[in-house]
Amino acid sequence: MILHNNRLTTAIEMLKENGVRMTPQRHAILNHLYASLEHPTADEIYKSLESQFPNMSVATVYNNLRVFKEAGLVRELTFGDASSRFDANILDHYHVICQTCGKITDFDHASLKSIEEKASLATGYKIDSHRLELYGTCTTCQLQEQ
Repeated sequence: MILHNNRLTTAIEMLKENGVRMTPQRHAILNHLYASLEHPTADEIYKSLESQFPNMSVATVYNNLRVFKEAGLVRELTFGDASSRFDANILDHYHVICQTCGKITDFDHASLKSIEEKASLATGYKIDSHRLELYGTCTTCQLQEQ
């Protein structure tokens, strides 16, 4: 919880330093992202905060997510045709995705920067980033299949 609070405080200060006004809705959305390990969609964030902010719209959530993304505070994860999910863990890490329920779990592993360098040398591309996703069945879905 202390790590969450420190990251949240740092993010808020960074936004303020860049001239972004901290509204109660913006604070709640950012707090939800930093507290969640679930990689929520904008709609999931909206639904979880709807009772607290009945006048807030889904557009408000999307607009704030865009601000956070542009500030480098969150990553937008897209998986095919599904809704974008948002991840407040901006450190290098990878994802394991359940093909049954769609749950996304962070997976820490040594950085694959050396593969980026090899790809750059082999192709001549300037590599900007990479993303590793592993697909399988989560433990909850495995139990339900039995």
